[in-house]
Amino acid sequence: MKPTVFLWLVLLFFSCKEEGKKLIWEENFDGNALNEAHWNFELGNGCPNLCGWGNNERQIYTKTNHKLENGMLTITANLKDSVYTSTRITTKNKFQFKYGTIEARAKLPVGQGLWPAFWMLGSNIDTVGWPKCGEIDILEYVGKEPSMVFTSLHTQDSHGETINTKKTKIEGIEDGFHVYKAHWTETKIEFFIDDKLLYTFAPEALNDETIWPFNQPFYILVNLAIGGNFGGPEVDDTVFPQQYIIDYIKVYK
Repeated sequence: MKPTVFLWLVLLFFSCKEEGKKLIWEENFDGNALNEAHWNFELGNGCPNLCGWGNNERQIYTKTNHKLENGMLTITANLKDSVYTSTRITTKNKFQFKYGTIEARAKLPVGQGLWPAFWMLGSNIDTVGWPKCGEIDILEYVGKEPSMVFTSLHTQDSHGETINTKKTKIEGIEDGFHVYKAHWTETKIEFFIDDKLLYTFAPEALNDETIWPFNQPFYILVNLAIGGNFGGPEVDDTVFPQQYIIDYIKVYK
């Protein structure tokens, strides 16, 4: 067989394999209002149950710090009268899935103290609590560390100070849009940016009590936090307002 023919067959095989993925859910942020059949707003400062949202964050979440325009969701972090405001949305009890590929195309805000995220929590969080429910952080970025992107997992085994994480330096990650993706199977979770594999979590022992709570449905969260244990503690007040822009979110099986 000629090398060119062989290469063509290989490319055809992988193309068909990709086309075999089934799109099971998508959010393109069309229209002029968030689709509340898909999304919940989480409001306030987390009190009384989770003040500071569990991380000593400074922002108050509202329904007014976002807009839909030109098929994109823009979350704006503001500072007014010494009060930080932003938006946090979730698909809890509205959409969840178990195993598959999830991706978002997004543009990051910049500035010390900003902490945008695209992540997931186990659907049994109200029953077992965090971190036993599990957490999958597909994208975390903190403005105090320019060019760095974090992909992490939280479990009962590693708790808040997770050891299951990868910090990757990507020059220019703040410029333009990038695709943040996780591929999740029964035995591993892989993290990608612009289709480049950054980190694989594949523990030998899949004990759901400690290290592998990822055998159940998870729901999606998108938010822009300010300050906190991870994003702060210092916040540069001169950078506000800042925008976290999400073009789309898609889930495949």
